[in-house]
This record gives sequence, structure tokens and C-alpha cells, in this order.
Amino acid sequence: MKWNKMLLLFIMSLLFILPIQAFADMAEGDVIVTLGENLSEEQKNMLLAEMKAPKDATIITVSNEEEHQYLGNYISKALIGTRAISSSAVTVAKQGSGLEVETKNINWVTDEMYINALITAGVKDAKIYITAPANVSGTAALTGIIKAYEISAEKTIPEDVKQAANEEMVETAKLGDSVGNENAAALIAKIKEEMAKNSPETDAELRTIIENAAKELGITLTEQEILSLIDLFNKLKELDIDWNQVGEQLNQAKDKISKYLESEEGQGFLESLKRFFTSVIDAIKAFFS
Repeated sequence: MKWNKMLLLFIMSLLFILPIQAFADMAEGDVIVTLGENLSEEQKNMLLAEMKAPKDATIITVSNEEEHQYLGNYISKALIGTRAISSSAVTVAKQGSGLEVETKNINWVTDEMYINALITAGVKDAKIYITAPANVSGTAALTGIIKAYEISAEKTIPEDVKQAANEEMVETAKLGDSVGNENAAALIAKIKEEMAKNSPETDAELRTIIENAAKELGITLTEQEILSLIDLFNKLKELDIDWNQVGEQLNQAKDKISKYLESEEGQGFLESLKRFFTSVIDAIKAFFS
């Protein structure tokens, strides 16, 4: 696995500086921006422009100490680094609209991984943009987004749930190194769906869910990967997580994908994909003729 040693940065907002009560009037369309405290003024201005942050956006500064607080259990201190530069913008969305994530300069954690972890943390109804001045792994962004959501929703998410969301994100990204990012995110989502339907009582039942989900997706897992997933989901099972909400949020995410594929833009994408595979098949036929 290749880690970006300098830029595994972690975003958290400083709630003790900006009390939740101050944001009681936040409404749809309002924006909270998180900026790493080690950004230069030029970099801050560049990222704010890139995120199209409105002048009245709430801006939260993030420290490297906070990065270590939440990532320290899953990534070595040396890999987390000593500078906080990653940034994000969280826009309050319409109730019931679900989560949307877009990233730039993020090269390890995928949009789907963010969505999975944020759903675990109970985050919902937000449009999220994650970026940095240069390529980073992306592990840094999660808790800052969670904290920004706490402010916008006037809701405190338990610390153990935040830790679990961070662990899930890191473990999914690690699994992605082995089975592919899309497969890893899809597997985690599938396991969550099954747990939302019927929570397993034993490790054997949990193993069955994991193995069946992997088989359905055509993914081959090692025994160690299975054990790691059992450990992760046992931790999630013990937390105060609303699994019904998890199932609803996952369905919303799938609905958005379905609607995109049914749209004119989505149909155009599918048609171009079809043409690509047709050209590949024709090339193979020509080679053997």
C-alpha cells in the first residue's frame, strides 16, 4: 500500500470556538467551510474560490492535533504528518435529499467511501465538496465534515460513532487496495443493507452476510480480510447507530445513481460505454479474422 506520508491530513472543526447555538438559523443552501490551519493565505483564498464559498459562509479552522485525535488509532503518527491543509465545504441540503459528495485532489478515499462512512455517522441531507491544494489520500476530511454537519444540524454525534466512521473509511480504503475501490465501497454498502434488514447475532451469522455479499458482487476475500470486516461490523453493531436510517440513506444513494442512469446525460454515458465495448469487440474480431 502506498501512503502519502506528508498529506494524510484530518479535518475537524473547533466547536468550543463556535458554539452550536450560534447556528440555530442555518437553512437549506447555507454553507460551512473547514480550512486547515496550516494553509497559507494564498492557498486559503484559492480553495475558497474553488469551493465557490459565499461571503457569508461559516468558516472553521482545523488543527493537526485534531487530526491525530481521530486518525491516531488507525494510521501511524508519522503518516498523519504535522500540517493541516485539507479543506471541505458542506452545504445544507433539502430534508430527505440524502448525501452528495464531490472531490478534487483526493487519490485514495473515493466519493462512495465518504458516503458510506458519513451514513454510519448519521450525517444526511448535505452536499459536500472535499479538496486540497495538492493530491492527498483524503482520509483527513471525514471528521471535519462530521463536525460541520453537527453545527448545521444542531446535533452532537457520539465520539465512539465518529471513531467508528473513521475506522470504516480507512478499512474500506485498505480493502480497496486489494479488491478495487468500487468493489470495496459496494461491499461495505451491501453488508450494511443486510444488517439494516436483519442484524446478525453471532460472528457466524455476520461471516455469512459478508461472504454472501462478496459472492454476489463477484469479490474474492482473504480470510484476514473477512476477519477484519467481522471485527469492524461487530464494533458498528455495538454502537448507537440507527440502522433503519442507514438503510434509508443507502437507498437514497442508489436512487440517485438510478435517476442519473435514466437521465439524458446518463443515457448518453451508457451509449458511449456501449460504443466503446462494441469497438473493442470489433477490434478483437478483426485481429482473429
